[in-house]
Amino acid sequence: MENVSLASRWEIRERGGKMSGSKGLVSCVTPVYNGEGFVGRLLNSVLGQTWPHMEMILVDDGSEDNTLAVAESYRERFAQRGWRYEIVSGTHQNASAAINLGLPLVTGEFLIWPDSDDALEPQSVELRVRFLQENPVYRCVRSMMRYVDGRGEPIPAVEATGSLQQERLFWEVLEGRSFVCCGCYMLRTEEFFGIYPGRHIPEYPVGQNFQMLLPYLYRYACPTIPEKLYTVYRHPGSHSQRELTAGQEAQKYRDFERLADEIAGLCGLAPRERRRVQRWKLKRRYALAKKHRKRLQMAAACVGLLLCGEGQEQIKKRLKK
Repeated sequence: MENVSLASRWEIRERGGKMSGSKGLVSCVTPVYNGEGFVGRLLNSVLGQTWPHMEMILVDDGSEDNTLAVAESYRERFAQRGWRYEIVSGTHQNASAAINLGLPLVTGEFLIWPDSDDALEPQSVELRVRFLQENPVYRCVRSMMRYVDGRGEPIPAVEATGSLQQERLFWEVLEGRSFVCCGCYMLRTEEFFGIYPGRHIPEYPVGQNFQMLLPYLYRYACPTIPEKLYTVYRHPGSHSQRELTAGQEAQKYRDFERLADEIAGLCGLAPRERRRVQRWKLKRRYALAKKHRKRLQMAAACVGLLLCGEGQEQIKKRLKK
């Protein structure tokens, strides 16, 4: 590939540079639970895409409201665009179990999985597909996002952005220096199902994004398109803003730790890398213990960090904060 920076390549395309590569089908898989009040916004944003080749797979995770009725009302509109539209229903479990009901139905060259209460900007799919077609060396790409409140007013970002020039994102995402916002990412399905040949990701009650992304990001570079092509809506009860009790938060941390261990196995992490994952877990334990003023748990996390190679000076700084 020509030695041109991502920003330069992007500027060339935005000025009208000719695109190469074949047009590919994009599969959009989205789990939804009790989404009668917002899933229409996502479906409208999918139908409003400028890219002409898409399929929509909506997985109802056992909703108890009128989500299914809302979803069914969109059949004719998807048919008018000539797009395949599948609605799958399951018993209520969690987002990762729900997305596993949709993955076997994917037939596209590219895969996206936006949250059911967010929205894609009109060119979101097209610009990401065209980037991957123009740059076949890349197996995935992501865009930036914007955050709004329930009234659509801009609010500050809630995830770290990190360096937009960084393309090796496994540790950046795992350790919280870059964002995991699911609707920003687009993956090539051939590589994704190479990781998950059974079309089944690990199921944990902590969402699906770590499972979808981290094994992929460990293997493949992921550049960033510097445009905000996805909108995250934050409102009470939204996916990105749910209050947890102390007990629920502790359980969530334990679930994430078990998931991280399984991902380490999927990635084939070396012993040195596994120690780094262990440090990540211990730092999270320390932060949670500090938040809830659990001094014994704070001390235990510090001892663990020392055993994992964190220096005494780093521990002292941590305790002084």
